[in-house]
Amino acid sequence: MTAAQHALTAQASDAAIDTACRMLRLAHHAGPAADTIARAEREGLSYAGFLAELLLAECEDRDRRRAERRIRAAHFPREKSLREFDYTANPNVDPAVIHSLATCDWITKGYPLCLIGDSGTGKSHLLIGLGTAAAVAGYRVRYTAASSLVNELVEAADDKQLGKTIARYGRVDLLEIDELGYLELDRRGAEMLFQVLTEREEKNSIAIASNEAFTGWSKTFTDPRLCAAVVERLTFNATLIETGTESYRLARTKANKTNGLR
Repeated sequence: MTAAQHALTAQASDAAIDTACRMLRLAHHAGPAADTIARAEREGLSYAGFLAELLLAECEDRDRRRAERRIRAAHFPREKSLREFDYTANPNVDPAVIHSLATCDWITKGYPLCLIGDSGTGKSHLLIGLGTAAAVAGYRVRYTAASSLVNELVEAADDKQLGKTIARYGRVDLLEIDELGYLELDRRGAEMLFQVLTEREEKNSIAIASNEAFTGWSKTFTDPRLCAAVVERLTFNATLIETGTESYRLARTKANKTNGLR
């Protein structure tokens, strides 16, 4: 049989590529492969170069899809990116500090992060943005409001699943708790939350956002010794960012209304 008889027609090649991609569960089916083939022909790529292009494209696509899965698994309430944060509207936030945090070195070391400031000063934005950056970088992230976490822990305890639930929250690389110190917790809920913090202590990172300064947390954790222990665990080796008291959300709304009247 001659070499010509071994060769596939263009149509048969496209069909074979599509079939093989599906069998191998590759994201790049015939369409993307055809684009790469056309570019390879234009640029005169070698067989090895063409194969490298296909494999790199597949790796990039798989990385992207894994990052998307980690972002979904984090349960962020909305999309927020660090690029969207307006540092001019809130000069209390140092962009150099945020850029340093975005490298995720603090997560690798298992250090905490505390964002303290009034409502509307960008705490949740930064929390979600940093969590998203961590998920894209390959870290397992879980976001939750403090009240939701405590409710989940109470329900788990009632179902005799508290240990499993605490262990699950202990395994993620970064646990983000929003609105901590905002609502008063009963002793049972406060103690369960403390167990989650203890499970992660000096092993995996935790990031919190709170409208209350640490001195006001006695309203949330009514037991003074428990309150002191919680604060100690969250501040040891922590980065503390105070976002201030002036709502830039409100300032932006007023500015937009003023511009609309012009």
